[in-house]
Amino acid sequence: MNDTILEVRHLSKSFGRNEVLRDIDFTVRPGDVTSIIGASGSGKSTLLRCINLLETPSDGEIVFHGQSVTGGKVNPNSYRTKVGMVFQSFNLFNNMTVLQNCIVGQTKVLKRSKEEARTNALKYLEKVGMAPYINAKPRQISGGQKQRVAIARALAMEPEVLLFDEPTSALDPEMVGEVLSVMRDLAQEGMTMLVVTHEMAFARDVSNRVVYMADGVICEEGTPQDIFEHPQQARTREFLARFRAK
Repeated sequence: MNDTILEVRHLSKSFGRNEVLRDIDFTVRPGDVTSIIGASGSGKSTLLRCINLLETPSDGEIVFHGQSVTGGKVNPNSYRTKVGMVFQSFNLFNNMTVLQNCIVGQTKVLKRSKEEARTNALKYLEKVGMAPYINAKPRQISGGQKQRVAIARALAMEPEVLLFDEPTSALDPEMVGEVLSVMRDLAQEGMTMLVVTHEMAFARDVSNRVVYMADGVICEEGTPQDIFEHPQQARTREFLARFRAK
């Protein structure tokens, strides 16, 4: 199993009596781009938040490089440097510049020097096309630009796995493409990514694994060809038919 980065084993999550996730199992290997698709409310974002330890699973475990990270066995902040997350709503610090946003986590969590953190931040801001905006505050840039800064900030921590929670859903349609383009480039470079998305073309064309969720369970998973061309479950076919009709 040494080619496995992350395993989710029999994961369940309830909020009071509301069971949001039930018996979720899947595996992430180096270089995998796994898209998680499904209707709103199917548990996709909660699953990512459990993997990132922002939510505590009610049952089951998450295993990173063979070691369980659930049950208070690891330092969440240390773990999150390896399993980074890009949020739907950017979560940038509004009182900091673009550059400062990409430096602060490196100095506080990774204990890098200011100079090393700055050099690293600039490298990733350049990568996502945001180097010209290093002195801007978040309020001075567009939603698409904010999301590219958020991606650069996550990359600056040099994680092994990057989680994306609907990274384009808060964006105007004309800004979606610029963020997906950055994500496509990352996938081609071999970044291991887990992406909750409503962008079916991205899931079909960029992923190597697709997971379809409904009502807190994984209904079907496989290659993009399996899911988009030969879905086995009626629910999967219905869901994809709705998207094709749009």
